[in-house]
Amino acid sequence: MNQRVDTTRLQEMARAYTASAVLYTALDVGLFTHVSNGSNTETALVEETGLRAVDVDRLVSCALSLELLDWEGDHLVNTLDVEAYLVKGKARYAGAWMMFTRPDVGGWFDMTEKMRVPDSSKLGMYQELTVESARKYHRATASIGFGAARRFVKTVDLSTRRHLLDLGGGSGAYSITAVEHFKGLRATVLDLPPVVIATQEYIADAGVQDRVETLGADFTVGEFPSPVDVVVMASNLPIYDGEIIGGVVSRAFRALEPNGEMHLIGEMLNDDRKGPVDAAMWGMNELICGSEGRAHTRAECQNYFASAGFVDIEVIDFVPGILARCVGRKP
Repeated sequence: MNQRVDTTRLQEMARAYTASAVLYTALDVGLFTHVSNGSNTETALVEETGLRAVDVDRLVSCALSLELLDWEGDHLVNTLDVEAYLVKGKARYAGAWMMFTRPDVGGWFDMTEKMRVPDSSKLGMYQELTVESARKYHRATASIGFGAARRFVKTVDLSTRRHLLDLGGGSGAYSITAVEHFKGLRATVLDLPPVVIATQEYIADAGVQDRVETLGADFTVGEFPSPVDVVVMASNLPIYDGEIIGGVVSRAFRALEPNGEMHLIGEMLNDDRKGPVDAAMWGMNELICGSEGRAHTRAECQNYFASAGFVDIEVIDFVPGILARCVGRKP
């Protein structure tokens, strides 16, 4: 019996950008914040946003259909995840993270030309970071970074470790959270010189200047501070190609004391490369950003560790469907 096929899935994919655009606009006009604060009718939203009634009607209809809003009697309410993460003023507000890739939208629709006329470098947009652009970058990413760091310290026991080296640590989320959780631990955040200026501000805000220091350098070249007994590289895996990742892992191995451990946390493809979609898309994002990075499979990450000399290598789901953690021990 022939399987019936139609164009529904392909049409949804072709128009998927429209859902992103609705989310961006809803955040622009503060839709979810207004609803949460009690402006939960279309009449009230017209008053709060200054938009035409017809445009509020259109936006609310899209938000309802996308399950961003719902009805509770005759008034609007945010769905649970929207209320938790997209209402300004709430502790877990992640609007900046949702908007993080919005400036790249034009590049995604120019992807064909970028492939035909490539213009890439080892670090792409990252080599042009200024202190202010680093601050802006980490204002968008810090909330999600600290959330991942809290998950890390709950699942990885560093109670016997003394010195953590945080490669490309950005906001310092992993280092700050780790030293707060494990009282005998110190940490060094190694990132590009403009970035560590912003890192120092997060460290000062957390009040851990006596236990977390920074080092401004490009961690894709040169030897690392030594000795350390734990190395973390988190959420920058797709930025680099296999040669660079292999080199970083090898230099981390050399910097570690015997019995030290390394954790590589990132968006990893399954070995058949059929997902997760998020990992594949972050790899493609490097075309847009002008770097030479790509998505790496779990097996490739294990091989980087094995080639460097690590043992007891495992790849573990960290945030299922989004992030995986490759860990190995130096004999």
